[in-house]
Amino acid sequence: MESRSTFFMTLCIVTASLILMPNAMAKEDTLAAAYAQPDQELMVAVEGGKVYVRVNGIISKKTIPAVFIHGGPGGTHNSFAGILNLADERPIILYDQLDSGKSEQPNDPANWRVERFVEELEAVRLKLGAERWHLVGHSWGSAIALEYTARYPQHVASTVLGGTFISTPHWITDANLLVQKAAKKVKLTLGACETKTPPPDSECDKAYTALYSQFYAAVAPSKEAVAYAAQIGGNGFNPVIYNAMWGPSEFTSTGSLKTYDAVQLLQRIDGKQTMFLVGQYDSARIDTVQDYVTLTPGAELGVVPGAAHGFFRDRPIATEAILRGWFKRNDPSKKIGPE
Repeated sequence: MESRSTFFMTLCIVTASLILMPNAMAKEDTLAAAYAQPDQELMVAVEGGKVYVRVNGIISKKTIPAVFIHGGPGGTHNSFAGILNLADERPIILYDQLDSGKSEQPNDPANWRVERFVEELEAVRLKLGAERWHLVGHSWGSAIALEYTARYPQHVASTVLGGTFISTPHWITDANLLVQKAAKKVKLTLGACETKTPPPDSECDKAYTALYSQFYAAVAPSKEAVAYAAQIGGNGFNPVIYNAMWGPSEFTSTGSLKTYDAVQLLQRIDGKQTMFLVGQYDSARIDTVQDYVTLTPGAELGVVPGAAHGFFRDRPIATEAILRGWFKRNDPSKKIGPE
């Protein structure tokens, strides 16, 4: 099958690139500049309140910045802080969506609309004065990145749809396939985890992990990640918006996104500036994402070896290697943006 051959080709390419990285074999899978302090922090006014933004580097004509769009809904920028080493080549912009992390949290359901999250991102761009930027969305952030790219192509240098969520029906179909393959005990635990009296989080996490693959080993948060979360502060993950927009778990949608489907937008974006990026054991199944690639002529598929949905945490060096090369290949040749 084409998707299987593409998958193995990607593994070979990524593995080769890691071997050629200076001192790659001497490092653990963490980065020296990870969790760096921001060069700039600000609160940006958006519809419904203000959002927290942090920047490493200086926005100028010299380089095209990259903005990272976190998942959830209700997640935080913290998941990207481990690959801030990318800021040695370009400004890296992280932000918390409204009602998440260090952003204001009015918790007003009137704000929980896809188009508002897209305009929120545009407000951040306007405030920072970046004429164009690379977008990196992860999970729910992929939906925002795709919608933004279709609406504001003139401001997009490239788009990465990571851990690709752009359709709830497709996501739930893939989730059901994963659950069907699980052992009976795992299925029973998963069912219990979605009740009003779930078992401990550790049991639920173990059951969810078992769905990915017998070969996948979950990676615990590093001490640096834990320290960063404590230092950066904020309110962290917001389960209120997650439950209202999505549902009780990654594998069940009962919220306002339960019929969301933006697959048709793939026809409106430039495939040559688009990469779909997933973990080897991602809940965004490779076969489904390969179908998205086919619907986006010229698009690329990247696979992070050994990682699941949280590949930024599982394999930060491999993820950085893929993104670093992608950004360079999609940097415009001329300088743009403010001095």
